[in-house]
Amino acid sequence: MLSDDEIRQEYEILEKSKKDSRAFGALYEKYFDRIFNFIYRQTDDEDLTADLCSQAFLNALNHVNRFEFRGVPVSAWLYRIAANEVNKHYRKLKSARVFSIEEVRVKELVEMGAEGWDEELVQRLIGYLKELPTDMLEVLELRFFEDKDFKEIAYILNITESGAKMRTYRALDRLRKNFNLSIKYDGKK
Repeated sequence: MLSDDEIRQEYEILEKSKKDSRAFGALYEKYFDRIFNFIYRQTDDEDLTADLCSQAFLNALNHVNRFEFRGVPVSAWLYRIAANEVNKHYRKLKSARVFSIEEVRVKELVEMGAEGWDEELVQRLIGYLKELPTDMLEVLELRFFEDKDFKEIAYILNITESGAKMRTYRALDRLRKNFNLSIKYDGKK
């Protein structure tokens, strides 16, 4: 979570980028890996991810003059642009979205000390996660894999903050019911 001062500094970089596009490089360097990984989990294709990631950053740079402060970190704006690029790609292909869920990240969500959790159950959980509706999987990915708060999730997905909370709680309830999960979750954010 970024401090208010860090958020302010990023907005200053964006303001500088409006006059000198080279200033945008600091944001590119800071967020490239995160945005790349975010897109990769939705494509499971490195070449496609590289193309979509490049397009997302190019769109951000080209639209830096349209950026408006909405109380969220600049990263939320970049994630929103990246999510739009992924959505545009899948709409164009008229194909189902792919989610590549990293086993290590799933294990982090599950308290592995709980009795009864073994490799087979983790694999079943990964399979179940892949079967969740896209809207539920998106909020889980942003909340737990990208550590976004509800305000950022709402901004990225262009929904209300209460909608982001509701989708997250519904997805977690589904998981809890199907797997008796003990999920590490801090509902304060």
